[in-house]
Amino acid sequence: MAEVRATGRSAIPASFVLGRKLDSIPFSGYHVAIIAVLALVGFIEGYDLSMTNQLLVLAKAPLQLTEADLLWLVSGPPLMLCVSGFAFSAISDHISRKTVMLIGVVATTFLTLLIPLVQTADQLIIVRLLTGLGAGGVVTVAFPIAAELMPAQHRRTYSAVYEMALALSFTAVLFIATLLAGNAYAFRFLALPGGLAVTVVPVIVYFVLPESARWQLRRGRPQAAVDIVNLIIRRAGNRVPPLTVAALGDHWEAAREQLPPYWALFAKGQLRWTTVGILSSVCAGTAFQLINNLLPKALVDQGAAVGLGFGVATLVYCASIPGKGFTGFLMEIIGRRWTITYALAGSLPGLFLMLIAHRAGQYATVVMVAGGLITGFTVLSSFTAVRMYLSEQFPTALRARGHIFGESFGRLFAAVLAPGLMLSHTGSPTIFFGTIFVVVAIGAFIPLVFGRETVGQLEAVTERVPALA
Repeated sequence: MAEVRATGRSAIPASFVLGRKLDSIPFSGYHVAIIAVLALVGFIEGYDLSMTNQLLVLAKAPLQLTEADLLWLVSGPPLMLCVSGFAFSAISDHISRKTVMLIGVVATTFLTLLIPLVQTADQLIIVRLLTGLGAGGVVTVAFPIAAELMPAQHRRTYSAVYEMALALSFTAVLFIATLLAGNAYAFRFLALPGGLAVTVVPVIVYFVLPESARWQLRRGRPQAAVDIVNLIIRRAGNRVPPLTVAALGDHWEAAREQLPPYWALFAKGQLRWTTVGILSSVCAGTAFQLINNLLPKALVDQGAAVGLGFGVATLVYCASIPGKGFTGFLMEIIGRRWTITYALAGSLPGLFLMLIAHRAGQYATVVMVAGGLITGFTVLSSFTAVRMYLSEQFPTALRARGHIFGESFGRLFAAVLAPGLMLSHTGSPTIFFGTIFVVVAIGAFIPLVFGRETVGQLEAVTERVPALA
């Protein structure tokens, strides 16, 4: 029986009661629908935002891109993504997570639809900069949404499916770019699928995705929170009793508390977890961004044909599709931290093969493909665990701001500084692949040495609620 205060109110916070109820709802077709909608958003956003490396190659001749233009296309959109991410992180716990997602989806798909219309390098750069500016919230808010809607034991299912959808989008972009290579209008055709999604995806998000009950409770709206929980219970088949406002006990406790200031992300007791989450994201993200943005260019600069460069990159992302599923399976068995260590450390042999492939003579392509497959299955699959681990570092009142800030801050290093610094060194296998090797080797042990395990109910991990008697 729960401990009771002298006032007659439950000693267990309302947030814990609500979270426990959400975690008790059996997995159902409605949870599958939530995962499917978020995965669709991930696929479209991945498609729209991952075209940079293809544009570097496909638009270079038609738009007469200079080295300065290439640098803007590599570093500018991620920089705008960071700026936008910081702006969204400041407001994301004040406004609905769903609203943040809708703003980002509409902005990125509409701007992608403008790419077929551009006529100059400057126009392409402006469109891509604005795309990054519009996407700052949507690229990260899916994980706070899922962390608060999915039962604890099924967050790995969401993480794996979402990341596999991202991998499918990267693979689709590379595959289509490979088919279009040599066509003067290739980069225009490449943008159409992602741009036309503006007519469909926002509507699906609006009507299918529920709001976060935890966020509603934290905003002092207990009835709205209860209604959302009961909606999920009904759509999940009414297999558990509905929740009532009375069952929340002292639900005004959350309403009396002001939303913590932004700087609470760096307060004593939270700073360590914020830092660990960000550093994990930086190391995994640097490997991903260098491969995503620069691998085809690097292979071409190192002597490979354009088709081969896109082909190898496509195989790398194909390998990440089952890799992300395996990472999702593993993270509930050995925990988030050990899974991140496995994914990063396990990529080192693959990165080493990619580094020495140019010395393999007639077997260079075989060695490069083998290294790419290992790398794709491991470090490119690490975000199934890394992104959920980052989201679980923060309490409900800080989760959206913390997650978006963490990914945005990490992206400054992984997507802006690293590609910008490596752009002029892609012709050197030792520098390009060696840099990825060193960063991944360091990142493999950060969560294991300095972090904590976060499997379990969010409130029990991040909000230090009292245990049941």
